[in-house]
Amino acid sequence: MPRPILATVHPEALRHNLQRARQLAPDARVWAVVKANAYGHGIERCFEALRSADGFALLDLAEAERVRALGWRGPILLLEGVFEPRDLEVCSRLNLWHTVHCTEQIDWLAAHKTQVPQRVFLKLNSGMNRLGFIPDAFRSAWVRLNALPQVEEISFMTHFSDADGTRGIAHQVAIFEAATVDLPGERTLSNSAAILRHASARLGTLALAADWVREGIALYGSAPDFPQHSAADWGLQPAMTLSSRIIGTQSLHPGDTVGYGSTFTAEVPLRIGVVACGYADGYPRHAALGTPVLVGGIKTRLLGRVSMDMITVDLSPLDAAGVPCGVGTEVVLWGRAASGEVLSIDEVAASAGTIGYELMCAVAARVPFAVP
Repeated sequence: MPRPILATVHPEALRHNLQRARQLAPDARVWAVVKANAYGHGIERCFEALRSADGFALLDLAEAERVRALGWRGPILLLEGVFEPRDLEVCSRLNLWHTVHCTEQIDWLAAHKTQVPQRVFLKLNSGMNRLGFIPDAFRSAWVRLNALPQVEEISFMTHFSDADGTRGIAHQVAIFEAATVDLPGERTLSNSAAILRHASARLGTLALAADWVREGIALYGSAPDFPQHSAADWGLQPAMTLSSRIIGTQSLHPGDTVGYGSTFTAEVPLRIGVVACGYADGYPRHAALGTPVLVGGIKTRLLGRVSMDMITVDLSPLDAAGVPCGVGTEVVLWGRAASGEVLSIDEVAASAGTIGYELMCAVAARVPFAVP
């Protein structure tokens, strides 16, 4: 039989999480963000569950090709725009909308020969200081784009740096509002954190949830502001379960150690389970002692170092409860157990000093996927 590790994608959770965005931003159209291969879940595995979205937002032309090949005829937005002039030919062929964030992209558009003008999203750097025109250059960029016959319609976007934190978004909204005042066009401001935390806000004259919102991490059941809020707090469901099984057990005596470096020493007699999952599967190597794991639907903890192909877990909570467990028992590294219990990917990530985004995207190619 194959090694028992498995990543399961839950279409019903994707549908539910998409609907949460619609509930929180009822007047907006929703971009389903499927960059990074749908945050590691697989575009093809997620597409049917997400096809009720108003559009798909992603990063590169290969992802756009895949979405079109699945039969999607609606809007597709390239979040970073094009990377070289010839990419515009693909945008024309596939009818892609694309972000414009620098003067070079405007130059490429001006030189592009096309019979069909394109829809662009002019990006403002409102304080994130990654991509986008600074406020002083924004209007001149709009004037240039607006004069191009290659451009059919100009929309506006920015990206929040602190929608999930205490600083908030008011300062960036004010900058965006000043830069776009009186300019015609649709707006997209809200990412997942802004949808969850600020969708009902109205700052100045601007409704944050107007026109388009971009649902990324929330679509996949992770809370962007964990641990302040959990996914359950926001009414989100896990879209991925990473599961395996116990492949061996050991009984430890006081003084026995576990794993490379002997980083865990037993103080009392206890039983441990060896699980078919390691850092070569994408499980975080630096997950700390005590990182939560579900064994047979019961929460327990990681013991010892994560190795390439295996981890070891504490079986004493199950033994104390009289719950039988041994070789073949289900282990959930994150997601939903067969019995219904949920282990948040955010909780696991926090124990490893990272975020749920990274764990989703890091599931290794050798891990088989399933869609029920």
